[in-house]
Amino acid sequence: METSSAPVVLRGVPAVGGVRYAPVLWPGARPAPEADDSAAELEEPERAGERERFAAASSAVADRLRSRAAKATGAAAEVLTTTATLAQDRAWAAATEKRIADGMSAVRAVVATADQFVEMFTRMGGLMAERVADLRDIRDRVIADLRGLPEPGVPVPDVPSVLCAEDLAPADTAGLDPNLVVALVTSLGGPTSHTAIIARQLGIPCVVAVSGLEKVQPGTMVLVDGTNGTVEIEPDATVAAAAVAQARREADLADSWRGPGATADGHQVAVLANVQDGAAAQAAAETPAEGIGLFRTELCFLNRDLEPTVDEQAQIYGDVLAAFPGRKVVVRTLDAGSDKPLRFAGHADEANPALGVRGIRIAQGNPELLTRQLEAIAAAAEATGQSPWVMAPMIATPAEAKAFAAQVRSFGLTPGVMIEVPAAALLADRILRHVDFLSIGTNDLTQYTMAADRMSADLATLSDPWQPAVLALVHAAAKAGAEQGKPVGVCGEAAADPALACVLVGLGVTSLSSAAAAVRAVGAALAGVTLTQCRAAAEAALDAESSEEARSAALAALATH
Repeated sequence: METSSAPVVLRGVPAVGGVRYAPVLWPGARPAPEADDSAAELEEPERAGERERFAAASSAVADRLRSRAAKATGAAAEVLTTTATLAQDRAWAAATEKRIADGMSAVRAVVATADQFVEMFTRMGGLMAERVADLRDIRDRVIADLRGLPEPGVPVPDVPSVLCAEDLAPADTAGLDPNLVVALVTSLGGPTSHTAIIARQLGIPCVVAVSGLEKVQPGTMVLVDGTNGTVEIEPDATVAAAAVAQARREADLADSWRGPGATADGHQVAVLANVQDGAAAQAAAETPAEGIGLFRTELCFLNRDLEPTVDEQAQIYGDVLAAFPGRKVVVRTLDAGSDKPLRFAGHADEANPALGVRGIRIAQGNPELLTRQLEAIAAAAEATGQSPWVMAPMIATPAEAKAFAAQVRSFGLTPGVMIEVPAAALLADRILRHVDFLSIGTNDLTQYTMAADRMSADLATLSDPWQPAVLALVHAAAKAGAEQGKPVGVCGEAAADPALACVLVGLGVTSLSSAAAAVRAVGAALAGVTLTQCRAAAEAALDAESSEEARSAALAALATH
C-alpha cells in the first residue's frame, strides 16, 4: 500500500500574519555589475562626458523613485523617498565621480563605489546595515540606466502569486500590487525590515529568514502562514483552501471592527496610527484609529538641503493635526541621524552611527534646531486649536528627559519621551518624574536590547520583538507608568501584530500605535479577548526562554476562554 509523504515545511520568522495559497514567483535577474565592456581606462577627454552620464543616470533614478513616492502613502512613500535620497547622496556621488575622473567608466565606478559603501555599512552594523539592500538597488538601477536597459524590479505576475526572494529592495516592495502579490517570503531580512514593514502596510502575509527557500522552484504551489512563520511546499489543495478560507473569515471579522479600542470585558486601550505627513494622516483618519500615536516629523524633510522655516514646518504639522480634530496626536521631534540623515542637521561621520549622535542627541550640538521645531509645533497647535503631545527620541537618562520636558513646557506643550534605549526602560520610573507620558519604540528597543542587527537573517530570531528580554523591559516601563498614573504606549512595529498587541496590553501598555493598515486587525484582536487573557498571555510570554516559545505560549493563553 502506497502512502503519500507529508509536505515539506520550511520555517522562518513570522513578520505579518495571514494565510495564502498560491504559486511561487521569483524576481528576474538584475543586471550583472561586472559585465561592463568599458574596462579599459578612459582617455582624459572622455571623462567629463562620462561624469555627466553618471549624474544624469543617478538623477533619473532619483526622479523616478520620487515620482513613485508621490503616488504612495505611509511606509511605502517613506521608503521610496529615502531610497531616492540615497541615489543622489553627496558622498556616494563624490566617490563615484572621483573614480571616473581617475579613468574608470561610469559603470565600473558605480560598482566600485557601491562595493566600498556596502562594506562600510556592513561593518558599521545596526541601522546603517539596513541601507545595504537600498544601496545595491540604487547601483542596479543606475547601471541599467547607463546601459539603456529597462529599470530592474519585480515582474508583474499573471496570477496572484507568492513573491519569494533572497531579499527585496525596498523600492520594489513599495510598488507591489497586493491583489497580485498575495504574500512575501524572503531568506534574509528580519521582522522589522523594510520588506516586513511594507508588507504590513499592504496587508499581506510575510515570513522572513526562511532556511532552504532557494530550493523552491517558480510555479510551485505553497501555503504561507505569516502567523506561524511557515511555508508549506505543495500541500494538499483542499487542506490549503480550508486554511485560507478560515484566515479570510478572521480577516473579514477584523475589517468589521469600528472601535473604540477595548478588550471584550471593557478595558480601554487607545488604538492609534503612525503617520509621516498630512496625506498619511488623512488616510489614517479614514480608519477607526482614535488618533495619532507617532508623527515621524523627520520624514517630511529627508530631501531638504536647507532647514525648513518655522512657518513651513508649522504648515506641515498643522496638516497632520487638522486630520484628527479634538483627538490625541503625538508628535516626535526629529529622529535624524543613523539611517535617516538630514542634510541640514550637520551630521558628522561616525564609526557607528546607530550608537552615535542621533535623535535628541543632535540638539546638543545644534540646540536651535530643536527650539525652532518646538516653536513650529506650538504655532501649528495654536492655528488648529489642538493640544499635541510632543516626545523626544533616543532619550537615555532622566537628566535628558528633564531638560527636554522643561523646554517643551515652555512652549505650552505636553512632554513625553521615547523608550528605545534599555537604560531608559530600566529607569522609566525616574524619567516619568519629569515627563507626562512614555512611548515605547520596539524596533530600536529590540535591536539595542539583543545587540542584533535587525537586517541580519542570521540574527532574525534575536531581532524578534517577542524576545522575553524585550517584553521584560516593556513590562518595566509600563509598570512605572501605572505606579505614577501616567500613560505608556507602544508605537513600534510590535503594536501592529494582533497577538503581540494583546500581550502588550497584558504587560500594562495603555495605547497601541501602528501602521494605519493594521489598526482594524489590532482592534478586533483586543475586542475578542479579556484583560485576564491578555495578562495570562503576557505572563506566559515573560516566562518563556525564546521568542518562539513566547509566541506559542501567548497564543495558547489567548485561545483559552
